[in-house]
Amino acid sequence: MNIYSKNSEILFLYDAKMTNPNGDPDDENKPRMDYEKEINLVSDVRLKRYIRDYLESKNYEIFVTKIDGETVDATERLKRLLGKDKLTNLTKEDVDIILSRLIDVRLFGATMPIKAQEGEKGASSTFTGPVQFTWGYSLNKVELVRSSSLTSTFAGRDQAGKGEYGTFGKDWRLYYSLISFYGIISGYRAKYTRLTEEDVKLLDDVLLRAIPQMASTRSKVGQKPRFLLRVEYKTPDIFLGDMRGKIHLDKEEGLRDISDFELDLCELKEFFGQNQEKIEKIYIFEDPELRIKNGSFKEQIKNVFDNKLQDIV
Repeated sequence: MNIYSKNSEILFLYDAKMTNPNGDPDDENKPRMDYEKEINLVSDVRLKRYIRDYLESKNYEIFVTKIDGETVDATERLKRLLGKDKLTNLTKEDVDIILSRLIDVRLFGATMPIKAQEGEKGASSTFTGPVQFTWGYSLNKVELVRSSSLTSTFAGRDQAGKGEYGTFGKDWRLYYSLISFYGIISGYRAKYTRLTEEDVKLLDDVLLRAIPQMASTRSKVGQKPRFLLRVEYKTPDIFLGDMRGKIHLDKEEGLRDISDFELDLCELKEFFGQNQEKIEKIYIFEDPELRIKNGSFKEQIKNVFDNKLQDIV
């Protein structure tokens, strides 16, 4: 087992067309927004849910899940995982089982409260995850679809005694949003959750596969990964910071499709060049439909990073 020992930073872009990337339950389930900047927001919890759901669909065990279709609390989840009728705290052997079996705990960490038994104190264990994402936001200004009314007709009797009746609701969607996420992987924290190099490569793969496969509900269909970079550094004390400020669109308003803009990565290329001695490897995915200024970013940085570039496929 090779514990991941370096630091990585992640830049992940995906787009959402005629869909609701992340509804806000406190605002009629409208897409989350920064109304002053007119940009779309997506929580890190939403992204992690896609990842967890995909991993579970591939038969990986995760902590944050239902058991046999039943929603259970953390204590009951741990009891079933560990095969115990009673649980008051976590032993070293328990921790070994948790970290060896639960991929989402190794990635994202977890807080595991244990309910107090009669006459005893409760307990709690916290695992701080080495993989963390900020909230995502759109690089373009977004617009809500102008008509959000949804009408459904059902068989039956309405109050007037007629054979069909209708209901009205809201179906909030955006015309187009190019969503950007920044994330980190901490080599220092990886040793505490026993995150392996294989787990990190799995995360690369899952970021490209989770959204198209798990965003399959009516309001979520229409999202696709477009660009992924994971920059791995030579030592576990290096983080260069959020890369989203170094990428730009040539057009930020009125977008309806990926063909409506060009992504400018010139500043990011210059930034990588200035820090090339700190970089161990760059893992990269580019969707062929994404138009990048001056062509493929991989080709733009190939002369400097040729032996450090690796495709994510």
